[in-house]
Amino acid sequence: MGKIIAIANQKGGVGKTTTAINLAASLAVLDRKVLIIDADPQANTTSGLNFSPDSDRRRTIYEVLMGERNISDTLIQTELERLQMIPSHINLVGAELELKDVQGREYILKNALAEIKDNYDYVIIDCSPSLGLITVNCLTAADSVLIPVQPEFYALEGLGKLLQTIRLVQARPNPALDVEGFVITMFDGRTRMHNQVEQQLRELFGDKVFRTIIQRNIRLSEAPSHGKPIVLYDVVCPGTTNYLNLAKEVIERND
Repeated sequence: MGKIIAIANQKGGVGKTTTAINLAASLAVLDRKVLIIDADPQANTTSGLNFSPDSDRRRTIYEVLMGERNISDTLIQTELERLQMIPSHINLVGAELELKDVQGREYILKNALAEIKDNYDYVIIDCSPSLGLITVNCLTAADSVLIPVQPEFYALEGLGKLLQTIRLVQARPNPALDVEGFVITMFDGRTRMHNQVEQQLRELFGDKVFRTIIQRNIRLSEAPSHGKPIVLYDVVCPGTTNYLNLAKEVIERND
């Protein structure tokens, strides 16, 4: 049975999409069959895996949520043999309003994924940075949520709102939702602030904080412009090592 992991943080710029793309790609390189779903209207995961959001507007996660497409009709093969994707489009912005009066709207993605999730070892969902209906759909569908955290003061402050949303989802639509863990991103060990925030996170959340830390790495920021995960863009850079280690830790936690 495939495990569904939502990658979520309502604060932008913390490496959420970078983590979604590169964790999914690293799991695929480690011989797991993976599906990545772009559930963010910005469609950065879509373009980051070398697919134009405008190339086929009728085969995206938006059509799945609106009941216009069967989810199996939206699957796209990526460059990695064991990694498939469901793309996003800016149209997804309107789904919040279009679905507001739909009965059972929180369960649409969960119900759609029931058809295909067992075809994969992992389903990775890149959530929108907002905490609206689409993100609630993702958290309702997920088995767990992985939270990227940039080691800055305001990033820590913002965790409270996300954890509150997770508790609300656990209270009703998805009592089984678990926190997969917190992964520290964009880390620079030379700065006192980053080291202090890492220490605070580990004190607050213990072993829920992944051992693996994603270091600042220019190659990670370059890779999306080439439409490639870091493992295909620069196999020997620290970013590749970091995300492969994170993927190994995820597998270790779930085996």
